[in-house]
Amino acid sequence: MTNKIQIAVIGVGRWGVHLLRNFLAHPQVNVVAIVDPTPERLLAVKQQFNLDENVVLTTEWQALKQVPGLTGVAIATPAITHYGLIQNALQQGYHVLAEKPLTLNPVECQELCQMAEQQHLILMVDHTYLFHPAVERGQTIVEAGKLGDLRYGYATRTHLGPVRQDVDALWDLAIHDIAIFNTWLGQLPVKVQATGTVWLQAGVESMYKSSPLPPAPCPSASSQGLADLVWVTLTYPDGFQAYIHLCWLNPDKQRRLAIVGSLGSLIFDEMSLSSPLTLLHGEFEQRGNQFIPVNQKQEVLELETGEPLQRVCDRFVVSILKNTPSEVSSGWVGTKLVEILDALTASLQQGGKPIFLTPSLKKY
Repeated sequence: MTNKIQIAVIGVGRWGVHLLRNFLAHPQVNVVAIVDPTPERLLAVKQQFNLDENVVLTTEWQALKQVPGLTGVAIATPAITHYGLIQNALQQGYHVLAEKPLTLNPVECQELCQMAEQQHLILMVDHTYLFHPAVERGQTIVEAGKLGDLRYGYATRTHLGPVRQDVDALWDLAIHDIAIFNTWLGQLPVKVQATGTVWLQAGVESMYKSSPLPPAPCPSASSQGLADLVWVTLTYPDGFQAYIHLCWLNPDKQRRLAIVGSLGSLIFDEMSLSSPLTLLHGEFEQRGNQFIPVNQKQEVLELETGEPLQRVCDRFVVSILKNTPSEVSSGWVGTKLVEILDALTASLQQGGKPIFLTPSLKKY
């Protein structure tokens, strides 16, 4: 038991409780403390998981300083609190797994990544989709050239709620699809654009802004309110463009992303339980001035089993044991995604003006 990693979970709400479940089940982890501001939540998880009496349950983050041998923390609190919590954790010498986004400000993200590197600590972001078997298999399909010349991509992420009051639909929903496109393409966008529409919370004065210095706590769509519908365009260095449709007042729930190439399309449809990842083969054969579809067939791709979040937690543990950052979802990966969202916010606030991004010096 003494060689196990000692983990504390900070925040056991809707997502944090799943992190707790996975760490409790991990053979190389001891969950030694749980922090949540709501005493009722602490009592609920103690009963739900039949926690040992030795597990510290506290409403105060500072109480973790009294927990002997603590190795790392998993943070699943509102994003606006991430910067302070992660900074304090790193200062205490703890490895950190943070729920996405890393923070809501790219300058803060960079500072935390540099701090982790200087102290030789793991800083990892829970971008769960990057550990999804469909995303991992899809990456191999694209890299193998099975789609031919890549032409464009599109994604739709819609549902009827939940409607956020702290951030718009862009910050609530877009990060997943951007992360998948970046991974499948092996590139980062160099130009972004966003337009949006406000219906439900029009006229709400934004208490958060984009990220001019000094860093603001959180972004928002515009002074007109929080956008319920957002259209995003990402342009990559090779000219590939991806289009993303985001909306939280659409009863038609969709979680669908595709890349289209000259030889076919790769489709990740999370709502399809039987075939979440499909390769649609098909191309044109030109006969005179006619374009005839040929080689058409559908291939449902087999996927490995396993819960993506379990893979996230295991990768965090392995990274700590080997003292090697996760290339898939390091703090620097999370930083680039926040930079992209920040640029999209600037575009949204300026009516869709193109915002250009500088290439990253770090492997994303």
